[in-house]
Amino acid sequence: MPAPGLSLCEWLRRLETLSPKEIDLGLERVAEVLDRMALERPARVILVGGTNGKGSSVEMLRALLAGSGITGTYTSPHVLRYNERIAVCGRPAVDEDIVAAFERVEAARGDVVLTYFEFGTLAALAVFEAAGVETAILEVGLGGRLDAVNAVDPDACLITSVSLDHCEWLGHDVESIGREKAGIMRAGKPAVFAAADMPTSVSLHAERIGAQLVRAGRDYSWAAADDGRWSWRGQNLELSGIASPGLRGPMQLQNAAGALALVEALGLRELLGLEHVSRALGNLRLPGRMQVVEDQQRWIFDVAHNPGAAGALAASLEQYEAPAAVAIVGILDDKDVEGIVAPLSKLVGNWIAVAAASPRAIEAAELARRIANATGHACLVADSPDDAIANAREIAGAGDSVLVTGSFFTVGPFLERLSASD
Repeated sequence: MPAPGLSLCEWLRRLETLSPKEIDLGLERVAEVLDRMALERPARVILVGGTNGKGSSVEMLRALLAGSGITGTYTSPHVLRYNERIAVCGRPAVDEDIVAAFERVEAARGDVVLTYFEFGTLAALAVFEAAGVETAILEVGLGGRLDAVNAVDPDACLITSVSLDHCEWLGHDVESIGREKAGIMRAGKPAVFAAADMPTSVSLHAERIGAQLVRAGRDYSWAAADDGRWSWRGQNLELSGIASPGLRGPMQLQNAAGALALVEALGLRELLGLEHVSRALGNLRLPGRMQVVEDQQRWIFDVAHNPGAAGALAASLEQYEAPAAVAIVGILDDKDVEGIVAPLSKLVGNWIAVAAASPRAIEAAELARRIANATGHACLVADSPDDAIANAREIAGAGDSVLVTGSFFTVGPFLERLSASD
Protein backbone atom coordinates (compact mmCIF):
# COMPACT_ATOMS: atom_id res chain seq x y z
CA MET A 1 0.00 0.00 0.00
CA PRO A 2 1.27 3.50 -0.79
CA ALA A 3 1.62 6.03 1.98
CA PRO A 4 -1.70 7.75 2.81
CA GLY A 5 -2.29 11.30 1.68
CA LEU A 6 -1.04 11.03 -1.91
CA SER A 7 -2.32 13.73 -4.23
CA LEU A 8 -4.06 12.89 -7.49
CA CYS A 9 -0.90 13.72 -9.46
CA GLU A 10 1.13 11.42 -7.21
CA TRP A 11 -1.39 8.64 -7.64
CA LEU A 12 -1.35 9.00 -11.42
CA ARG A 13 2.43 8.79 -11.49
CA ARG A 14 2.22 5.67 -9.36
CA LEU A 15 -0.36 4.03 -11.63
CA GLU A 16 2.09 4.32 -14.50
CA THR A 17 4.49 2.01 -12.63
CA LEU A 18 2.12 -0.78 -11.54
CA SER A 19 2.12 -2.82 -14.75
CA PRO A 20 5.01 -3.59 -17.08
CA LYS A 21 2.57 -3.21 -19.98
CA GLU A 22 0.67 -0.08 -21.01
CA ILE A 23 -1.89 -2.27 -22.78
CA ASP A 24 -2.67 -5.76 -21.48
CA LEU A 25 -6.03 -6.88 -22.82
CA GLY A 26 -8.08 -9.30 -20.74
CA LEU A 27 -10.96 -9.26 -18.26
CA GLU A 28 -9.70 -11.62 -15.56
CA ARG A 29 -7.77 -9.06 -13.51
CA VAL A 30 -10.47 -6.41 -13.56
CA ALA A 31 -13.22 -8.94 -12.85
CA GLU A 32 -11.33 -10.31 -9.85
CA VAL A 33 -10.76 -6.92 -8.25
CA LEU A 34 -14.28 -5.77 -9.10
CA ASP A 35 -15.64 -8.82 -7.29
CA ARG A 36 -13.50 -8.04 -4.24
CA MET A 37 -14.70 -4.44 -4.18
CA ALA A 38 -18.36 -5.59 -4.04
CA LEU A 39 -19.56 -2.37 -5.67
CA GLU A 40 -23.26 -1.78 -6.08
CA ARG A 41 -24.02 -1.87 -9.79
CA PRO A 42 -25.81 1.17 -11.25
CA ALA A 43 -29.40 0.53 -12.24
CA ARG A 44 -28.48 0.99 -15.89
CA VAL A 45 -25.13 0.43 -17.63
CA ILE A 46 -24.41 1.40 -21.25
CA LEU A 47 -21.20 0.52 -23.07
CA VAL A 48 -20.07 2.67 -26.01
CA GLY A 49 -17.52 1.16 -28.39
CA GLY A 50 -16.36 1.71 -31.96
CA THR A 51 -13.44 3.24 -33.82
CA ASN A 52 -14.48 6.91 -33.97
CA GLY A 53 -17.18 9.06 -32.39
CA LYS A 54 -17.22 7.33 -29.00
CA GLY A 55 -16.58 10.41 -26.88
CA SER A 56 -19.19 12.45 -28.74
CA SER A 57 -21.74 9.64 -28.45
CA VAL A 58 -21.12 9.25 -24.70
CA GLU A 59 -21.72 12.96 -24.19
CA MET A 60 -24.89 12.85 -26.30
CA LEU A 61 -26.25 9.91 -24.33
CA ARG A 62 -25.46 11.66 -21.07
CA ALA A 63 -27.36 14.76 -22.14
CA LEU A 64 -30.36 12.76 -23.38
CA LEU A 65 -30.49 10.58 -20.24
CA ALA A 66 -30.07 13.49 -17.82
CA GLY A 67 -33.81 13.44 -17.26
CA SER A 68 -33.75 9.86 -15.99
CA GLY A 69 -31.64 10.35 -12.86
CA ILE A 70 -27.98 10.74 -11.90
CA THR A 71 -25.65 9.91 -14.79
CA GLY A 72 -21.99 8.96 -14.68
CA THR A 73 -19.64 8.88 -17.66
CA TYR A 74 -16.23 7.27 -18.03
CA THR A 75 -14.18 8.22 -21.09
CA SER A 76 -10.55 8.15 -22.19
CA PRO A 77 -8.10 9.56 -22.84
CA HIS A 78 -8.51 13.05 -21.41
CA VAL A 79 -7.60 16.27 -23.19
CA LEU A 80 -6.52 18.57 -20.35
CA ARG A 81 -7.04 16.90 -16.95
CA TYR A 82 -7.50 13.32 -15.80
CA ASN A 83 -10.67 14.40 -13.99
CA GLU A 84 -12.41 14.69 -17.38
CA ARG A 85 -12.46 10.90 -17.60
CA ILE A 86 -14.83 10.46 -14.65
CA ALA A 87 -17.85 12.74 -14.58
CA VAL A 88 -21.13 12.79 -12.66
CA CYS A 89 -24.02 14.68 -14.27
CA GLY A 90 -21.56 16.19 -16.73
CA ARG A 91 -19.21 17.58 -14.08
CA PRO A 92 -15.68 16.15 -13.78
CA ALA A 93 -14.99 14.39 -10.50
CA VAL A 94 -12.94 16.38 -8.00
CA ASP A 95 -9.47 15.23 -6.98
CA GLU A 96 -10.56 14.08 -3.53
CA ASP A 97 -13.23 11.74 -4.89
CA ILE A 98 -10.85 10.18 -7.41
CA VAL A 99 -8.15 9.72 -4.78
CA ALA A 100 -10.66 8.04 -2.45
CA ALA A 101 -11.64 5.71 -5.30
CA PHE A 102 -7.98 4.92 -6.06
CA GLU A 103 -7.43 4.05 -2.41
CA ARG A 104 -10.42 1.72 -2.51
CA VAL A 105 -9.11 -0.05 -5.61
CA GLU A 106 -5.66 -0.36 -4.07
CA ALA A 107 -7.08 -1.88 -0.89
CA ALA A 108 -8.94 -4.51 -2.91
CA ARG A 109 -6.42 -5.48 -5.58
CA GLY A 110 -3.87 -7.24 -3.36
CA ASP A 111 -1.23 -8.72 -5.64
CA VAL A 112 -3.30 -8.34 -8.83
CA VAL A 113 -1.35 -6.25 -11.35
CA LEU A 114 -3.57 -3.67 -13.04
CA THR A 115 -2.78 -1.40 -15.96
CA TYR A 116 -3.31 2.36 -15.75
CA PHE A 117 -6.59 2.04 -17.65
CA GLU A 118 -7.85 -0.91 -15.63
CA PHE A 119 -7.14 0.87 -12.34
CA GLY A 120 -8.94 3.96 -13.63
CA THR A 121 -11.94 1.95 -14.79
CA LEU A 122 -12.43 0.43 -11.35
CA ALA A 123 -11.97 3.82 -9.73
CA ALA A 124 -14.66 5.31 -11.96
CA LEU A 125 -17.11 2.64 -10.82
CA ALA A 126 -16.24 3.41 -7.20
CA VAL A 127 -16.85 7.13 -7.78
CA PHE A 128 -20.19 6.29 -9.36
CA GLU A 129 -21.26 4.19 -6.39
CA ALA A 130 -20.32 6.94 -3.94
CA ALA A 131 -22.29 9.49 -5.99
CA GLY A 132 -25.39 7.31 -6.30
CA VAL A 133 -25.14 7.13 -10.07
CA GLU A 134 -28.20 5.49 -11.63
CA THR A 135 -27.00 5.34 -15.25
CA ALA A 136 -23.34 4.64 -16.01
CA ILE A 137 -22.13 5.25 -19.57
CA LEU A 138 -18.74 3.61 -20.10
CA GLU A 139 -16.55 4.23 -23.13
CA VAL A 140 -14.52 1.28 -24.37
CA GLY A 141 -10.81 2.05 -24.31
CA LEU A 142 -9.52 -0.44 -26.89
CA GLY A 143 -11.50 -2.94 -28.92
CA GLY A 144 -14.35 -4.21 -26.81
CA ARG A 145 -14.34 -7.92 -26.10
CA LEU A 146 -11.29 -7.79 -23.81
CA ASP A 147 -11.49 -4.16 -22.72
CA ALA A 148 -11.71 -3.45 -18.98
CA VAL A 149 -15.17 -1.84 -19.15
CA ASN A 150 -16.56 -5.05 -20.62
CA ALA A 151 -16.17 -6.65 -17.17
CA VAL A 152 -19.42 -4.86 -16.32
CA ASP A 153 -22.48 -6.44 -17.95
CA PRO A 154 -24.35 -3.72 -19.86
CA ASP A 155 -28.07 -3.23 -20.32
CA ALA A 156 -27.38 -1.92 -23.83
CA CYS A 157 -24.46 -1.01 -26.04
CA LEU A 158 -23.70 1.36 -28.90
CA ILE A 159 -21.04 0.69 -31.53
CA THR A 160 -20.35 3.94 -33.36
CA SER A 161 -18.34 2.66 -36.34
CA VAL A 162 -15.68 0.17 -37.36
CA SER A 163 -12.58 1.12 -39.32
CA LEU A 164 -8.85 0.45 -39.18
CA ASP A 165 -7.11 1.46 -35.95
CA HIS A 166 -5.11 -0.33 -33.25
CA CYS A 167 -4.50 -3.05 -35.83
CA GLU A 168 -1.64 -4.52 -33.81
CA TRP A 169 -4.15 -5.47 -31.12
CA LEU A 170 -7.45 -5.92 -32.95
CA GLY A 171 -6.64 -7.28 -36.41
CA HIS A 172 -5.67 -5.94 -39.80
CA ASP A 173 -9.10 -5.86 -41.46
CA VAL A 174 -12.51 -4.48 -40.52
CA GLU A 175 -14.04 -7.94 -40.09
CA SER A 176 -11.51 -8.85 -37.39
CA ILE A 177 -11.86 -5.47 -35.72
CA GLY A 178 -15.65 -5.68 -35.92
CA ARG A 179 -15.57 -9.05 -34.19
CA GLU A 180 -13.62 -7.55 -31.30
CA LYS A 181 -15.92 -4.55 -30.99
CA ALA A 182 -19.03 -6.73 -31.13
CA GLY A 183 -17.82 -8.41 -27.95
CA ILE A 184 -19.59 -5.75 -25.85
CA MET A 185 -22.99 -7.06 -26.99
CA ARG A 186 -25.09 -9.18 -24.63
CA ALA A 187 -27.80 -11.75 -25.24
CA GLY A 188 -31.27 -10.27 -25.21
CA LYS A 189 -30.00 -6.70 -24.84
CA PRO A 190 -30.21 -3.81 -27.34
CA ALA A 191 -27.10 -3.24 -29.45
CA VAL A 192 -27.11 -0.22 -31.76
CA PHE A 193 -24.71 -0.09 -34.71
CA ALA A 194 -24.58 3.56 -35.75
CA ALA A 195 -22.69 3.58 -39.07
CA ALA A 196 -23.96 2.79 -42.55
CA ASP A 197 -21.26 0.18 -43.25
CA MET A 198 -21.40 -2.70 -40.79
CA PRO A 199 -18.92 -5.59 -40.95
CA THR A 200 -20.54 -8.98 -41.42
CA SER A 201 -18.76 -10.14 -38.26
CA VAL A 202 -20.88 -7.75 -36.19
CA SER A 203 -24.21 -9.04 -37.45
CA LEU A 204 -23.08 -12.66 -37.19
CA HIS A 205 -22.03 -12.18 -33.57
CA ALA A 206 -25.31 -10.46 -32.71
CA GLU A 207 -27.25 -13.33 -34.29
CA ARG A 208 -25.13 -15.98 -32.60
CA ILE A 209 -25.60 -14.64 -29.07
CA GLY A 210 -29.15 -13.34 -29.54
CA ALA A 211 -28.48 -9.62 -29.10
CA GLN A 212 -31.20 -7.20 -30.21
CA LEU A 213 -29.35 -5.56 -33.09
CA VAL A 214 -30.59 -2.09 -34.09
CA ARG A 215 -28.91 -1.06 -37.31
CA ALA A 216 -28.51 2.37 -38.93
CA GLY A 217 -30.26 2.60 -42.27
CA ARG A 218 -32.43 -0.43 -41.55
CA ASP A 219 -34.06 0.19 -38.17
CA TYR A 220 -33.60 3.95 -38.00
CA SER A 221 -32.54 6.81 -40.28
CA TRP A 222 -31.90 10.54 -40.27
CA ALA A 223 -31.74 13.42 -42.72
CA ALA A 224 -30.42 16.99 -42.63
CA ALA A 225 -32.73 19.84 -43.64
CA ASP A 226 -31.79 22.98 -45.54
CA ASP A 227 -32.45 25.22 -42.52
CA GLY A 228 -29.78 23.50 -40.42
CA ARG A 229 -32.21 21.34 -38.51
CA TRP A 230 -32.63 17.60 -39.01
CA SER A 231 -35.07 14.74 -38.71
CA TRP A 232 -34.89 11.25 -37.25
CA ARG A 233 -37.04 8.16 -37.78
CA GLY A 234 -36.85 5.35 -35.28
CA GLN A 235 -38.64 2.04 -34.99
CA ASN A 236 -41.72 3.55 -33.32
CA LEU A 237 -41.14 7.29 -33.36
CA GLU A 238 -40.34 10.13 -35.73
CA LEU A 239 -38.93 13.56 -34.93
CA SER A 240 -38.54 16.51 -37.28
CA GLY A 241 -37.13 20.00 -36.82
CA ILE A 242 -34.44 18.88 -34.34
CA ALA A 243 -31.87 21.57 -33.60
CA SER A 244 -28.38 20.87 -34.93
CA PRO A 245 -26.02 19.23 -32.44
CA GLY A 246 -23.75 21.62 -30.59
CA LEU A 247 -20.80 19.46 -31.63
CA ARG A 248 -19.70 20.47 -35.11
CA GLY A 249 -19.13 18.19 -38.08
CA PRO A 250 -21.22 16.16 -40.52
CA MET A 251 -20.52 12.94 -38.61
CA GLN A 252 -22.19 14.34 -35.50
CA LEU A 253 -25.63 13.72 -37.02
CA GLN A 254 -24.70 10.04 -37.32
CA ASN A 255 -23.59 10.01 -33.69
CA ALA A 256 -26.73 11.82 -32.55
CA ALA A 257 -28.99 9.46 -34.52
CA GLY A 258 -27.29 6.46 -32.92
CA ALA A 259 -27.76 7.93 -29.46
CA LEU A 260 -31.47 8.49 -30.13
CA ALA A 261 -31.80 4.91 -31.39
CA LEU A 262 -30.26 3.59 -28.19
CA VAL A 263 -32.57 5.66 -25.99
CA GLU A 264 -35.54 4.35 -27.96
CA ALA A 265 -34.28 0.76 -27.73
CA LEU A 266 -34.10 1.14 -23.94
CA GLY A 267 -37.80 2.00 -23.93
CA LEU A 268 -37.27 5.57 -22.70
CA ARG A 269 -39.67 7.27 -25.08
CA GLU A 270 -40.40 9.98 -22.52
CA LEU A 271 -36.88 11.29 -23.12
CA LEU A 272 -37.42 11.65 -26.86
CA GLY A 273 -39.61 14.73 -26.95
CA LEU A 274 -38.55 17.26 -29.59
CA GLU A 275 -37.86 20.07 -27.12
CA HIS A 276 -35.77 17.87 -24.80
CA VAL A 277 -33.78 16.32 -27.67
CA SER A 278 -33.06 19.71 -29.28
CA ARG A 279 -31.97 21.24 -26.00
CA ALA A 280 -29.88 18.26 -24.89
CA LEU A 281 -27.99 17.86 -28.16
CA GLY A 282 -27.85 21.54 -29.09
CA ASN A 283 -26.04 22.63 -25.93
CA LEU A 284 -23.18 20.12 -26.09
CA ARG A 285 -19.52 21.09 -25.96
CA LEU A 286 -16.59 18.66 -25.91
CA PRO A 287 -12.91 19.65 -25.69
CA GLY A 288 -10.78 18.81 -28.70
CA ARG A 289 -13.58 18.03 -31.13
CA MET A 290 -13.59 20.74 -33.80
CA GLN A 291 -12.95 23.17 -30.95
CA VAL A 292 -12.11 26.72 -31.99
CA VAL A 293 -10.00 29.20 -30.01
CA GLU A 294 -9.79 32.73 -31.41
CA ASP A 295 -6.38 34.31 -30.98
CA GLN A 296 -4.17 36.17 -33.45
CA GLN A 297 -5.17 33.27 -35.66
CA ARG A 298 -8.19 31.00 -35.62
CA TRP A 299 -6.98 27.80 -33.89
CA ILE A 300 -8.90 24.61 -34.60
CA PHE A 301 -8.32 21.60 -32.34
CA ASP A 302 -9.39 18.09 -33.22
CA VAL A 303 -8.15 14.78 -31.79
CA ALA A 304 -8.42 12.85 -35.07
CA HIS A 305 -5.86 10.03 -34.82
CA ASN A 306 -6.76 7.53 -37.54
CA PRO A 307 -7.74 7.73 -41.23
CA GLY A 308 -11.47 7.54 -40.53
CA ALA A 309 -11.36 10.37 -38.02
CA ALA A 310 -9.12 12.43 -40.31
CA GLY A 311 -11.62 11.98 -43.13
CA ALA A 312 -14.41 13.23 -40.86
CA LEU A 313 -12.22 16.16 -39.82
CA ALA A 314 -11.59 17.04 -43.46
CA ALA A 315 -15.34 17.00 -44.14
CA SER A 316 -15.90 19.27 -41.13
CA LEU A 317 -13.25 21.71 -42.30
CA GLU A 318 -14.81 21.86 -45.75
CA GLN A 319 -18.24 22.52 -44.24
CA TYR A 320 -17.34 25.04 -41.55
CA GLU A 321 -13.90 26.52 -42.14
CA ALA A 322 -11.58 27.96 -44.75
CA PRO A 323 -8.54 25.82 -45.62
CA ALA A 324 -5.95 25.83 -42.84
CA ALA A 325 -2.88 27.96 -43.45
CA VAL A 326 -0.93 25.64 -41.17
CA ALA A 327 -1.45 22.21 -39.63
CA ILE A 328 0.50 21.22 -36.51
CA VAL A 329 0.55 17.44 -36.27
CA GLY A 330 1.74 14.99 -33.60
CA ILE A 331 1.01 11.26 -33.99
CA LEU A 332 1.70 8.10 -31.98
CA ASP A 333 3.91 5.35 -33.35
CA ASP A 334 1.12 2.79 -33.83
CA LYS A 335 -0.90 5.08 -36.13
CA ASP A 336 -1.21 5.32 -39.91
CA VAL A 337 0.54 8.63 -40.58
CA GLU A 338 -0.05 8.56 -44.33
CA GLY A 339 -3.71 7.64 -43.87
CA ILE A 340 -4.21 10.53 -41.46
CA VAL A 341 -2.60 13.27 -43.54
CA ALA A 342 -4.02 12.16 -46.91
CA PRO A 343 -7.59 13.49 -46.48
CA LEU A 344 -6.23 16.75 -45.00
CA SER A 345 -3.57 17.40 -47.62
CA LYS A 346 -5.78 19.38 -49.98
CA LEU A 347 -6.96 21.61 -47.11
CA VAL A 348 -3.61 22.46 -45.52
CA GLY A 349 -1.11 24.99 -46.86
CA ASN A 350 1.84 24.28 -44.56
CA TRP A 351 2.81 21.47 -42.19
CA ILE A 352 4.61 21.45 -38.85
CA ALA A 353 5.52 18.18 -37.13
CA VAL A 354 5.89 17.93 -33.36
CA ALA A 355 6.31 15.01 -30.97
CA ALA A 356 3.08 14.26 -29.13
CA ALA A 357 3.30 14.25 -25.32
CA SER A 358 3.56 10.48 -25.00
CA PRO A 359 6.36 7.91 -24.77
CA ARG A 360 4.78 6.33 -27.86
CA ALA A 361 5.07 9.48 -29.98
CA ILE A 362 6.79 9.48 -33.35
CA GLU A 363 9.82 11.76 -33.16
CA ALA A 364 9.18 15.08 -34.87
CA ALA A 365 11.91 14.69 -37.49
CA GLU A 366 10.69 11.24 -38.54
CA LEU A 367 7.09 12.42 -38.60
CA ALA A 368 8.06 15.40 -40.76
CA ARG A 369 9.81 13.09 -43.22
CA ARG A 370 6.73 10.89 -43.53
CA ILE A 371 4.35 13.83 -43.87
CA ALA A 372 6.54 15.35 -46.59
CA ASN A 373 6.67 12.06 -48.49
CA ALA A 374 2.90 11.59 -48.19
CA THR A 375 1.91 15.12 -49.21
CA GLY A 376 4.72 16.16 -51.55
CA HIS A 377 5.23 19.34 -49.49
CA ALA A 378 7.90 20.34 -47.02
CA CYS A 379 7.13 19.85 -43.34
CA LEU A 380 8.83 21.91 -40.63
CA VAL A 381 10.12 20.29 -37.44
CA ALA A 382 9.27 21.87 -34.08
CA ASP A 383 11.18 20.95 -30.94
CA SER A 384 8.29 21.82 -28.61
CA PRO A 385 4.69 23.04 -28.62
CA ASP A 386 5.90 26.59 -27.97
CA ASP A 387 8.21 26.40 -30.99
CA ALA A 388 5.39 25.03 -33.14
CA ILE A 389 3.07 27.85 -32.06
CA ALA A 390 5.75 30.45 -32.84
CA ASN A 391 6.37 28.90 -36.26
CA ALA A 392 2.67 28.80 -37.03
CA ARG A 393 2.27 32.46 -36.10
CA GLU A 394 5.11 33.39 -38.48
CA ILE A 395 3.48 31.52 -41.36
CA ALA A 396 -0.21 32.30 -40.79
CA GLY A 397 -1.61 35.77 -41.18
CA ALA A 398 -4.00 37.45 -38.78
CA GLY A 399 -7.32 35.62 -38.88
CA ASP A 400 -5.93 32.61 -40.76
CA SER A 401 -6.77 29.13 -39.49
CA VAL A 402 -4.23 26.88 -37.78
CA LEU A 403 -5.19 23.23 -37.29
CA VAL A 404 -3.79 21.17 -34.40
CA THR A 405 -4.47 17.45 -34.72
CA GLY A 406 -3.18 13.87 -34.74
CA SER A 407 -3.69 12.75 -31.14
CA PHE A 408 -5.21 13.56 -27.77
CA PHE A 409 -1.58 13.84 -26.66
CA THR A 410 -1.02 16.61 -29.18
CA VAL A 411 -4.21 18.59 -28.80
CA GLY A 412 -4.11 18.75 -24.99
CA PRO A 413 -0.78 20.59 -24.54
CA PHE A 414 -1.52 23.03 -27.38
CA LEU A 415 -5.05 23.73 -26.20
CA GLU A 416 -3.75 24.40 -22.70
CA ARG A 417 -1.19 26.90 -23.98
CA LEU A 418 -3.56 28.73 -26.33
CA SER A 419 -6.40 28.84 -23.81
CA ALA A 420 -4.04 30.26 -21.17
CA SER A 421 -3.02 33.06 -23.55
CA ASP A 422 -6.59 34.30 -24.04
